[in-house]
Amino acid sequence: MTHVTCTIRDGIAHVRLDRPAKLNALTLDVLDDLVRTARALRRDRTLRAVVLSGEGDAFCAGLDFAHVMKQPARVVTAFVPRPWRGTNTFQEACWAWRRLPVPVIAAVHGHCLGGGVQLALAADFRIASPDSTWSVLEAKWGIIPDMTGVRTLSEVVGIDVAKRLTMTGRSLSGKEAAELGLVTELDADPVVAAERLARELAQRSPDQLAAAKRIFDATWFAGSRRTFARERIEQAILLATRNTAVAREAAFAKVAPQFGPRRR
Repeated sequence: MTHVTCTIRDGIAHVRLDRPAKLNALTLDVLDDLVRTARALRRDRTLRAVVLSGEGDAFCAGLDFAHVMKQPARVVTAFVPRPWRGTNTFQEACWAWRRLPVPVIAAVHGHCLGGGVQLALAADFRIASPDSTWSVLEAKWGIIPDMTGVRTLSEVVGIDVAKRLTMTGRSLSGKEAAELGLVTELDADPVVAAERLARELAQRSPDQLAAAKRIFDATWFAGSRRTFARERIEQAILLATRNTAVAREAAFAKVAPQFGPRRR
């Protein structure tokens, strides 16, 4: 039985954590499902955006420790990194969404705790309800975020804020999380808002979206020379693609563009 569902309509994938009775808490099976779903979507050249959300009353309440610790052998296996990816299963369940060449939007309501925070931070954008609850909950278990959270926290908040959230496990409302920079946008209905943004992004060249995501992710902590070089390379490639020509013609004509598949 899968606990991650995925439906695609008009190039927009709706990926939902589907374990509502447990507030979508993460088990090893859920982690595997997240990785498997992201990989399948990565192969879909007609995909334009992804909305990631949770069924029921929460986005994700973090790791289901009681369930996971009943499988110590699987935990050990899941903890070992795959050399060809540089991530273990816990990390890949989040980082796989960064590997997608399309924008990923997390729509957060209810609890967003521990591993849920790390999953949301792996998205390119986070839209949350003002009354959602956020916490780097690992502090209460005496551990640190290890599902790519150290990296993704450092991208959105200062080092002092990241340390404080990680060391204290302080609980934040969605409004407070937005003020700190964890949340991109607040909306009473984050799924509807995420779908609206996804549709807007789907009107842009898929090659441009992929290049923008790729260059920011690859150079965010890089020096200026490397960043400038990457800009030149990405731009040169884009200028030679059909989708760029379509976008340019559409901008001049002010009509809806008809893009082809993403280039490989």
